[in-house]
Amino acid sequence: MAHHHSPGFLALVDAARQRVREITVPEYREREDAGDGMVLIDVREDHEWARGRIPGATHMSRGVIERDIEGTFADKNTPLVLYCGGGYRSALAADNLQQMGYVNVRSLAGGFREWTRENLPVES
Repeated sequence: MAHHHSPGFLALVDAARQRVREITVPEYREREDAGDGMVLIDVREDHEWARGRIPGATHMSRGVIERDIEGTFADKNTPLVLYCGGGYRSALAADNLQQMGYVNVRSLAGGFREWTRENLPVES
């Protein structure tokens, strides 16, 4: 499903991506297999989460993650990997978490669409 994003939104995401680290799906899987202890957070909307998600993910939608993250993950060194549909919203959320003092945050490049393109498992 192609998404057409507005120029202002794309500029905001591009600026955030200059400040956040991205991790590819293969890099994430390799680190997960190595037991790196990364916490995977799905920042998509509730209806997206309900349709399917990456196994083991925690759901904190883009609308509430900044409000709820400290109550769930108080240790700001926790290794967090955020994902959304295509890697845009997760980059924005990762940028915000870094501004909140989280020091080990990454955005999953390509997001859930990249995960499914690689025919990886999905849970519902």
